[in-house]
Amino acid sequence: MKSTKTMLIAALALGALLAGGSSLLAQDAPPAGGPPAGGPPGGGMRGRGGPSIEMLTTNLSLTAEQVPKVKAVLDEQRTKMGELRNETDPAARRTKAQALRAETTAKMKEILTPEQFVKYQKMMPGMRGNRPPGGGGPGGPGAGGPPPADKPPQN
Repeated sequence: MKSTKTMLIAALALGALLAGGSSLLAQDAPPAGGPPAGGPPGGGMRGRGGPSIEMLTTNLSLTAEQVPKVKAVLDEQRTKMGELRNETDPAARRTKAQALRAETTAKMKEILTPEQFVKYQKMMPGMRGNRPPGGGGPGGPGAGGPPPADKPPQN
């Protein structure tokens, strides 16, 4: 009988150590030099209001002269987009954001070569808030509209 109780106590103690140990591991700080808690720096296109300078440098083969100019345009756009978050009227915010994107595109056209600008424009439609008119998927803008003229309605 005594050995059964001893084994039960040992099993419970081991279970408690395992359960407590895993919660302690979850609270450890990330290793030094690792990515910050919010994810890797650079971000890409989501969460930062547009493409990163690293992504554009790679995808557009930016020259050493173009990089600081493009970075300045992106920084200005992000600052102004951040200020738009204070706008309470959604329609006004949307209008101002569209104008800001048009302004940014015009500045990028001045900096980039024609070939780079074509690539830049191809990158932009996939970005949030800069999709082609009419929306895309189910439930999006234009989802309830009439079928295209070249396809008869299906019954």
